Parts: sequence; C-alpha cells; structure tokens
Amino acid sequence: MSDIANNLAANNAANTARAKDWFETLRTDICNAFEAIEREAGSDASFAFTPWQREEEGNPDPGGGVQGLMKGKVFEKVGVNVSTVRGNFSPEFAASVNGASAENPGFTATGISLVAHMANPHVPAVHMNTRFLTTGKAWFGGGADLNPPIPYDEDTEEFHAAFRAACAAHNPTYYEKFKKWADDYFYIPHRNCHRGVGGIFYDHLESDDDAAFDRNFAFTQDVGKTFLDVYPKLVRRRMEMEFSDADKLAQLQWRGRYAEFNLVYDRGTLFGLKTGGNIDAILMSLPPEAVWT
Repeated sequence: MSDIANNLAANNAANTARAKDWFETLRTDICNAFEAIEREAGSDASFAFTPWQREEEGNPDPGGGVQGLMKGKVFEKVGVNVSTVRGNFSPEFAASVNGASAENPGFTATGISLVAHMANPHVPAVHMNTRFLTTGKAWFGGGADLNPPIPYDEDTEEFHAAFRAACAAHNPTYYEKFKKWADDYFYIPHRNCHRGVGGIFYDHLESDDDAAFDRNFAFTQDVGKTFLDVYPKLVRRRMEMEFSDADKLAQLQWRGRYAEFNLVYDRGTLFGLKTGGNIDAILMSLPPEAVWT
C-alpha cells in the first residue's frame, strides 16, 4: 500500500472514531430526553440496552453495536441504535454502494438510527438517522422525517422550519435539495402515497479530506441537535390529547404503510441485512402493532 493510501486509511479510521463518539453522545442525550418525557407522564419506563457483535468469516474485528429499546406510556416503542461495523461487502452488493466494487469491497460504517412509535395517535411518529461510511470514498448521510398518523399543519411547519434553519446555517441550497430528496425517497409507489409529511434526507456528502470531513461532520451534528430540540416539543404538545377508537384505527392503518415501506423500499434495512447486522436492531423500526384492512 502506498504512503498516500496508508495516510488516507489512517485518516478515515480517526474520522470514523470521531463520528462514532458523537453518535454515541447523541444517543445518550436523546434517550435521556425521551425518558424525561416518560417521567412527566408518570411512567418509570427506561431504555434497555443490548450489545451485539457482528460476525464475518475471516474478519477478526467486524464490530457491532448497541440496541436501545424503550416501551413506555408515551413512547409505545422507541428504538435508538448505534453501531460501528467493518468488513467486506458481497461482490454483488458492493456494486450498489458508493465507492465500493467487487475489486474493492471493504467498508467501515458508523451511525445512529432512531424510530419512535407513539401511544397517542395525535403524537407523530418519527425517524432519524445519521451515519459516516468509508469505502473507496468517505461520506456522511442521514436525515429526519416526521410520520404523523393524524397530521397537524402546526407540527409539520415547526419540524420543517427547524431543519430549514439547520440547513441554512451550512448551505443555502441544502434545505430545498434535501427536502425534495426526502419527499422522493419516503414514497410508497404501490400505495401512491408518502410515508409521512417529510423532512430532510441526504447522502454521499463526500468527506475524503479534512476540510470536507469537518464541514460535513458539523452539518451532521446539527441535524442530530435539531432533532433533539424540535421533536420533544411536538411530543409534549400532543401527548395528553384525548383520542377516539377511530383515531387509534387510523394510527394502526398508517403503521401498516410504514411497515410496508421499511420492508420493501428502505435502503437502511437492506444495508443492515446485507452486512450481517443484528436482526432485532435492524427491524426495531417496525411498529409494535399495525393493521391492514
């Protein structure tokens, strides 16, 4: 391996460690914030954390992660997972990943993934994840999107306004670009509908040099901070609202659509399955209860 390649590999390893530390810190802050909401509701529910180790034949250090799961009075089911894994893609899957190939299938990935399904159908469900990957390239990706069974314009606007401001602080083109990316991505073609009311989604913010890494890492950190600021406000606004049987049925039907998207179209689900991730952690995004009518 050339000196340039050695330096790049060392730099990517250091940057992966920095990103990993941040994702774990964000996980702790989010879990503390969600547990505080449970306390306000008179619940003693807390996250249970389950470590897991990835396995890959011939790989002495394939990595792993920690699944965090809470089932409470407000959060019917919420998962906050972190993982850092490394190894080789299968040749056929490598061809679909930015910077990877059958000849160069190696990768490292670190990230945080969150999905919250709420007990009260007036409280919007939510998804958030951010990640840093290295293959033949290095890049950040992620985003957050709001998934209300019963949408409220006020909540939708506040969620989008928060991410609009976060994007504007880094690049004036980001919000419109990443909002459209979310609208296009979180769409269920066979139902001809969107999964929720959107948010932002971004990928392949290439970070092969220090300046690019620092710039895109700062943006990714702000995505996490913005989520932590805005989403608990929406939960507190709606969590004590009365709801009817019809409202609950609407929530369960909507959850069926959510499950369909995650099982049929979601790239994160596929990535986890193709890279030997923990099945329970990968499928924590599925709702605790859903109906199809």
